Amino acid sequence: MTDKPSIEKTSKKQQVAAAWVHVFTATGLIPVMFSVDAIWQGEAYLALLWLALAMIVDGLDGPLARHLEVSKHLPQIDGAILDHVIDYVSYCFIPALIVYRFDLVPEGWTMAATSVLLMSSLYTFANRELKTAENDFRGFPALWNIVVFYMIMFETSPMTNLGLIVFLSVMVFAPILVAHPIRVISMRRLTIPALIVWTGLVGGHLWNGHQGNAVADLPAFVRFLFWALSFYFVFLSAWRSVKLAGEK
Repeated sequence: MTDKPSIEKTSKKQQVAAAWVHVFTATGLIPVMFSVDAIWQGEAYLALLWLALAMIVDGLDGPLARHLEVSKHLPQIDGAILDHVIDYVSYCFIPALIVYRFDLVPEGWTMAATSVLLMSSLYTFANRELKTAENDFRGFPALWNIVVFYMIMFETSPMTNLGLIVFLSVMVFAPILVAHPIRVISMRRLTIPALIVWTGLVGGHLWNGHQGNAVADLPAFVRFLFWALSFYFVFLSAWRSVKLAGEK
C-alpha cells in the first residue's frame, strides 16, 4: 500500500518536469520576437545576436527532453512539432525577413529569393526521413540563420547571395549529409567543443559588428580560429557524405 502513492508522486514530478521542458522550448520564440524588433529598427547584427540566442535554446532543449524522457511522460504534447514550428520561424522565416529588410539580393529579386528560400525549407521540416540512423541530416537542413550571418558579417555581394540562396534551396533535396553537431556520435568529442567555441566566436563577430567595427578589427587569431572551425564542420559533413556513398 505504501508503494502506490510513491509511484504516483514520482510520475507527477516527471510530468511537471516534462511540461517545463516544453515551456523552455517555447521560450525560443522570445529572442525571435526581439530579433523581429531589431529588424524593424534596422539593426542587422542585433537581430542575428537574438537569433543566436534562439539557436542556443534549440540546442539545449533536445538533449534535455531526451534525458527526461519528455515524450514518455507527457505524450499528449508532440515536442517534435513544437520544435519544428519554432525552428521554421527562427531558422527560415526571420532570416528571410533579414534578406528582405537589408537588401541582401539584387533589386527586383527579393520576393523571388525569399519565396524560394521559404518554400524549399518546408520540405526540410516535412521530410520524415530527414535524419539518418546516425542523426546526420539528409540535404541542406535549412540553416538559413547561419547562411544570413555569413552574408551580413562578411558583406558578400547581392548577386553572390542570390546564387547561394538558389544553390542551397536545391541542396535541400540533394543526396548529401550534413552532420548534426550534437547528435552525431562520430568525432563528437571534438565536434561539441568545436561547436561551443564556434558559437562564442559567432557572438564575438556579431557584437563587434554591432559596435560598428569591421571583421578586420578582430584579432587575427580570432579570425583564423573562426574560419578553421567553420571549415571543420564543412569537412565533417563532406567526409560523412563520401563515407555514405562508399557504403552504398
